Amino acid sequence: MYDYIAFDIDGTLLDTEEALMCSLRRLALEDVNRELTPDELRFAFGSPGEDTLRRLGVADLRRSSRKWIEYFEDCSHSVRPFDGIEDTLARLFENGVTMGIVTSKTREEFAHGFSPFGLNGYFKVVVCADDTERHKPSPEPLLKFLDVAGADRARTMYVGDTLYDAGSAIAAGVAFGLALWGAKTAEGIRATHVLHSPAQILDLAGK
Repeated sequence: MYDYIAFDIDGTLLDTEEALMCSLRRLALEDVNRELTPDELRFAFGSPGEDTLRRLGVADLRRSSRKWIEYFEDCSHSVRPFDGIEDTLARLFENGVTMGIVTSKTREEFAHGFSPFGLNGYFKVVVCADDTERHKPSPEPLLKFLDVAGADRARTMYVGDTLYDAGSAIAAGVAFGLALWGAKTAEGIRATHVLHSPAQILDLAGK
């Protein structure tokens, strides 16, 4: 049973795929003059924003980052919590599970892209890209969560949807729950638990 559960955001708590692709394709066309397909931009899922922009080859990281946030907001009408997420978080919270977020978003991106959904109150610890020197798949973000939450890693699970998330959990020595509603496939991803719906998290927490 898990008493400590940390979550990724994109593809795990929020369905951001359409907004991410829409905003990133626009940015790539404007800043590097490349018209890229969704498949060519798939690498951006789970990757820190600055790493994504470096791989695109933008000239000014800060300027492009600001533009990407702006374009993401323009496309944000499609972003929503996945079905069953809010009910699952509420039930875990009511039953005393300590929850956190471990994300590749910066604090600014978190404030703009997650806080408006009103879910912040469920989480005791939020670890963003600005909070650690190394990022997923490094274990450092999850180790930060474990430290701040005072969590027992044997009773901790990280729920995410990418290879980056799985790698971070494995390196940190915690269980990994693959959010199949966001990942779409389990192929090539090592997971302690393959989760087909958020409600399965309640079973693993014994709630």
